[in-house]
Amino acid sequence: MKVVSNTTPLIGLASIGRMGLLRDIFGEIYIARAVYDEAVTQGREQGGAKTEILSANWIYSHDVQDRLAVEILLDEMDFGEAETIVLARELGAGLVLMDEKKGRNMLEQLKLNKIGTVGILLKAKQMGLINLLRPELDNLQKRGFSVSQFVVTKILSQADE
Repeated sequence: MKVVSNTTPLIGLASIGRMGLLRDIFGEIYIARAVYDEAVTQGREQGGAKTEILSANWIYSHDVQDRLAVEILLDEMDFGEAETIVLARELGAGLVLMDEKKGRNMLEQLKLNKIGTVGILLKAKQMGLINLLRPELDNLQKRGFSVSQFVVTKILSQADE
C-alpha cells in the first residue's frame, strides 16, 4: 500500500523523536515536492524534520503532474496539502497522512483513507512499537502541536489508557 504524507505529521513526529515510526508502520512514504520544499528546502529546522527527511532512504519525493487540480485546491488549502492530495490520487495511495482539517475534509470527499499524527501514535501503540500513548501526546503538545482535549480523551480511551 502506498502512503502519501503531508508536512505536519513529519514535523510533529520528528519533533518528539518518533519519525522512525512511519518507517516501522508503513515502510515507505511518498511526499509531494511542495511538502519536501516546506520541510527541507524552505523550512527551518523544525524538530529535526529537515535532517530526518534528508537522511531517510524510505521517503520519496515526487513531482505532481496535474497542476490544474493543484490550482483548484489552492482556493481551499495551502500548497503542501493540495499537492499531497493530488499526489495521493496520482499514485493510487491507500492512505494519506494529514492533520489539517480542510485537507482531511477534502480527502473524505474524495474517499481517500486518512490518518493524522495522533492516529499514527495510536497505531504504533496497538502494534507494540510504543508502550504508552499519553507521554507521546504530552510531548507533542509541549512542542506546540495542537491537539484538542476531545481528541486526547478519545484517543486515550481507544488506547485503554
